[in-house]
Amino acid sequence: MNDQVPVEHYTREYFEKWNYSDRPLGKYSMYWFARRYYAALAQRYAPPGDSNRKLLELGCGLGHLLGLLQDDFHCIGVDLIDYSIEQTRLNAPKAEAYQMSADDLSRFETGTFSGVIALHLVEHLPHPQQTIAEVYRLLRPGGLWLFATPHPDYSLRRFKDRENDAIGKDKTHINVHPPAQWRAWCEAAGFRMVKHFGDGLWDVPYLPLIPKTLQFALFGLPAFLQVVTRTTLTPLSLGVNQIGVARKPG
Repeated sequence: MNDQVPVEHYTREYFEKWNYSDRPLGKYSMYWFARRYYAALAQRYAPPGDSNRKLLELGCGLGHLLGLLQDDFHCIGVDLIDYSIEQTRLNAPKAEAYQMSADDLSRFETGTFSGVIALHLVEHLPHPQQTIAEVYRLLRPGGLWLFATPHPDYSLRRFKDRENDAIGKDKTHINVHPPAQWRAWCEAAGFRMVKHFGDGLWDVPYLPLIPKTLQFALFGLPAFLQVVTRTTLTPLSLGVNQIGVARKPG
């Protein structure tokens, strides 16, 4: 485990160089579909309640997910990057957005939220186990903990250059762990894992000679079908990233 936060990297350039540099953001892009998929998961697994249900996104990025959820939840987003907060306020105008670290969530009261979401955030934290325990505190009984993080040992990574693939090239990934570790930390905090699955083999190419577009169509098709059908069927071994759906008992 690495306890050094590379905060100097978290600027507007982080989005342009790493976070979305190779992911188009336009309509019907992979990013566009993914945000709608995660919104559907939040709506499905968050506990039912009144119109004032609260949802917290850690590492809210550009705010598009909160923009999709802001009519169903009282949304709050936090991020280290000032640019992220600016964009979240534009893309999710009904949400609250605060520039702060997910390492310290003490400003929020116990049992405040129906759901907490962290998409590609926990691998950036110096002490993710502590943050998971804090998320448990923040959730009301039955609350949803939804996270996505790299899977360092997915099935086709043996064909990749681990230093320069989608996982390794971002040096702010200081805590990348296999599924068993994340599950253990969630369960140690008190969570019950509801779903733990992969997001697909989208980091092509994996094989030489075969065109990249053909490989994307071949290896990415199951992931695309999962997203459009809003199911959770992809095995962990077939995901560049792992997706966890956990619940606080009660």
